[in-house]
Amino acid sequence: MFQLGGWKGYRVWDWRQEDRGGQSWAVLELAPVEGAERLCSGCDQPVAAIHDQTVRRIRDLPLFEYAVELWVPRLRLACPRCGPRLERLDWLDPHARVTRRLAESVARLCAGTSVRHTARWFGLDWKTVKAIDFRHLERSLGPPNLDGVRLLAMDEFAIQKGHRYATVVVDPERKRVLWVGRGRSRAEIRPFFELLGPVRCAQVRAVAMDMNSAYDLFHVVAKYGREVIDRVRVDEADRLRADKPARRVVKTSRWLLLRNRENVPDEQVVRLEELLAANKALLTVYLLKGDLKGLWRYRREAWAWKAWKSWKRRALRSGLEPLRVFVRRLEPYLSGILAHCRWPLGTNLVEGINNKIKVIKRVAYGYRDDAYFFLKIRAAFPGLG
Repeated sequence: MFQLGGWKGYRVWDWRQEDRGGQSWAVLELAPVEGAERLCSGCDQPVAAIHDQTVRRIRDLPLFEYAVELWVPRLRLACPRCGPRLERLDWLDPHARVTRRLAESVARLCAGTSVRHTARWFGLDWKTVKAIDFRHLERSLGPPNLDGVRLLAMDEFAIQKGHRYATVVVDPERKRVLWVGRGRSRAEIRPFFELLGPVRCAQVRAVAMDMNSAYDLFHVVAKYGREVIDRVRVDEADRLRADKPARRVVKTSRWLLLRNRENVPDEQVVRLEELLAANKALLTVYLLKGDLKGLWRYRREAWAWKAWKSWKRRALRSGLEPLRVFVRRLEPYLSGILAHCRWPLGTNLVEGINNKIKVIKRVAYGYRDDAYFFLKIRAAFPGLG
């Protein structure tokens, strides 16, 4: 029954069934195979002499309805080079209480569900499961390869309630997470650039930072919607207070005005056109929104600069105060917008990573161990190779 156990160097010499806590256990007592080669865990060399042995209870993969427990004589070899050392076993790590194949199965399940659910599935303590998954992630991921990184994208995300944040640094070209650290200040992000080193830092050509979204297309257009379109719409509704039907049309047009024209439902197109034809202020801010987005489509700074000057001139001449305020607030960040011509980086990737991080947190009902949490994030974005 147990000839295919896979415990190299050991055989089953006795077994029994036990009932513990309403669960059936198969307890297998292993014995060393006579004449099998024994390797020192220190130098990997064969050693014939045995210094001593201690029987350990080791969990293995379940068999049918049975939980499996191995009684393994752990041999300490009398190595002439290293002194007394544990025997190296391919199927059991030193001092481990579970076999390697059980640990691998635990890590695979942890990749898709929580530590608590994995522990319940295998009948293990959740601390044991977490430790297994932590070691697996450390071994499989290793330190990030930072060679050849030319572009960076950075984002912040909430770790816990109370404005506690962490920062994720991404290689957008290979779509992989390079580093995760608690905090979002310059001092707290500095360890990444110290890890990168001065030579590799000099090779970085551009950085997209969602933490300062003043010149990112998505956030600029979102601010335009809040600070210009919403403000002008409210002002126009107040102006039309005496004309209740017209006021109602303007007040209920928020989402219609915020949509891109190509995303307006067919049944709403006529309504949008009638609204814009009837209200010059809303027509102005709506058209200028589309032209503003055009700044990010240029690939030469001179063309983008010319387009900006034209857009700014029309915005200031519109006579709409929310537009004038928006111009004054956006202009200090123009250099970042123009830099997009040379390096068309967006924060779409880090936005997607941020959403995935939320899913990782939700599956685990949160993390208290930063190191473990950050390894899970890196494992979720290993890159394109």
